[in-house]
Amino acid sequence: MWTYFIDATEELIRTEGYQHITIRKVAEKAGYNSATIYNYFGELSHLLFFASLKFMKPYIELVTAEMKKTTDPIEKYLVAWEVFSDYSFKNPEVFHAAFLMDLGEHPESLLIHYYELYPADLLDVSEELKPALMERSIDERGRHAISHMIKAGLLNEKQAEELNELTNLIWQGMFTNVLNNRNRYSALEAHERTMQYVREIVSSKLTSE
Repeated sequence: MWTYFIDATEELIRTEGYQHITIRKVAEKAGYNSATIYNYFGELSHLLFFASLKFMKPYIELVTAEMKKTTDPIEKYLVAWEVFSDYSFKNPEVFHAAFLMDLGEHPESLLIHYYELYPADLLDVSEELKPALMERSIDERGRHAISHMIKAGLLNEKQAEELNELTNLIWQGMFTNVLNNRNRYSALEAHERTMQYVREIVSSKLTSE
């Protein structure tokens, strides 16, 4: 039953877009009444969240493949940001629903349940990347990505936390502006500027005492 409604929401997003999705439309698409949906999903945002994760499969496949290409901890961190940034600006509504939309309490439990419903999405994901994918929080995902530099002795805990916060703030600021049409940048320009700033901050932290 969960997957019926998630698949119906995914199809409606493809044909009508996020702004036009309603519980009633999802119910009709799945062949049930609206009341039935509430037996499984607390609110519409939960349906949008689950459906958005299905759109994340190309991102997960690419970041998995790219991170396998290097053992350098700095490059791993930058590659993780490169793929995340590129996909987020190309698919802002998907990434907003997946990472920033208010889901109420315990959003991580929803993420865990998604992968219980669709375990095949994790089949080709490396063990080092899985812990990050099981986190919805951008901060927690960043901590996983940066942990390789801590283990290599390139950063101490304080430096790593500062780097994580700064890079996340840069992305969130640029992403919010793009999502709300508050700047003139194309998806590519927003991505390139974000990565320019991320690289500058990484370089600064690595050369600081």
